[in-house]
Amino acid sequence: MTIKPVRLGREEIANGQIESYLLEAERLGIMRRVTPEERAISRAAALSRYPRTADGVWVFSYGSLMWNPTFEFDRRDAGTVHGYHRRFCLRTALGRGTPACPGYVLALDRGGSCHGVAFRIPAEKVDNELKLIWDREMVGHAYMARTLKVRLGSKTVPAIGFVMDRTSDNYVGRLPDTEVATAIAGAEGPLG
Repeated sequence: MTIKPVRLGREEIANGQIESYLLEAERLGIMRRVTPEERAISRAAALSRYPRTADGVWVFSYGSLMWNPTFEFDRRDAGTVHGYHRRFCLRTALGRGTPACPGYVLALDRGGSCHGVAFRIPAEKVDNELKLIWDREMVGHAYMARTLKVRLGSKTVPAIGFVMDRTSDNYVGRLPDTEVATAIAGAEGPLG
């Protein structure tokens, strides 16, 4: 059971290639996809909890969104979140693994702190850019969108962040480092 590799870029998200990729993965039984309608509801709920200002919306990144954001922003700052830490606790049989050889990817799990990057999306671009982010990140019942407090130097800003849903079938908790390292070293999927 294989699925053709796809590039995870802005164009591929916007033109529906990623959605087609997800549909094929679902058809093959590799994942249970979050529908576009469910993503729209989730996005609206996250925005309703976000203290929106005229400046736009901040998004906190801690993994591939840092070096491959795929969305437009007008500001990027290093930041720290307390209450969550980065952990290889999300099993994937799609992006960085296969059903026969699943891999593990980083997610924000409870406790500790995490250094990452906060991006500010200008107010006039929030709706379109958050849709792109949701169509990239909120596709497989693994994350929950939360408003996090991100420390940026001497100030703190609210930012939307994606934290691990511990009720997800793909949540593995804290595994021994050797088990995670072995899986990561041997896993290879359509996204790397």
